[in-house]
Amino acid sequence: MIDHIKNIAVAGAGAMGAGIAQVFAQAGYQVRLYDLSEAQLDKAKTDIATNLAGAVSKGKLTEQAKTETISRIHYTSDVNSLRAELVIEAIVEKLEVKKELFLKLAEINPATTILASNTSSLPITRIAAGIPHPERVVGMHFFNPAHLMKLVEVIPALETSMEVTETMKALTVAIGKTLVVAKDSPGFIVNRVARHYYVESLRMLEDRVAPLEAIDALMESAGFRMGPFTLMDAVGNDINFAVTSSLYASFHQEAKFRPSRIQQQKVDAGHFGKKTGKGFYNYG
Repeated sequence: MIDHIKNIAVAGAGAMGAGIAQVFAQAGYQVRLYDLSEAQLDKAKTDIATNLAGAVSKGKLTEQAKTETISRIHYTSDVNSLRAELVIEAIVEKLEVKKELFLKLAEINPATTILASNTSSLPITRIAAGIPHPERVVGMHFFNPAHLMKLVEVIPALETSMEVTETMKALTVAIGKTLVVAKDSPGFIVNRVARHYYVESLRMLEDRVAPLEAIDALMESAGFRMGPFTLMDAVGNDINFAVTSSLYASFHQEAKFRPSRIQQQKVDAGHFGKKTGKGFYNYG
């Protein structure tokens, strides 16, 4: 069911979009990576080359495979060039912005093109509403860093066709990822379950139960690979706060999803974490 998919377009060249582009290029697909910002495209090109070079140095990839992967990725700032059998959106986590992009994608592509969203929290059914041929809209949620993390959530919306769902399931397995199918519920599976790892830790910090270093140390000693504050810095406090805010709204301001004032201050100050050199911790 995936034989007709030869070309992949990825909208958004941030960390997630670049990682998704790399995954498909390594799997043999021709990929077009789009972003409005030429600087972001240049950064994505550098990051992908660095990732691949690291894989070669560890013996996980041959030099030839690295060269072939790089040759399959084409960079563009022209949204009209996003014509493919599958387009994956990985842009800002704002419903109205995603819907505007999907309307444009539907305009320039045939009805057979699958339109997938990498959203981590927004309901796919809301994204698909009003899009021509909503049966081809689906969620395909990767995790950061996409080129390393194995899990992918496939989320059919209310009107997603069975054919599209089955195609995305087969494609996920074909690119070497671990598939899980989720209902179209706020946060799907992982972000709904994981949200309280962050929210409760932030609430403990607000209530001065313990310093953040102690909370991180305790959770790591319990078997978590990263403590919540280290993980928020790695993901990006801007992204983490946006997802929490989205879930809070989707669950009609249910108290257990309330975003933290401490994290909002971090975002307001531009302390996003590792990518800015400062978050809950300092990264000199």
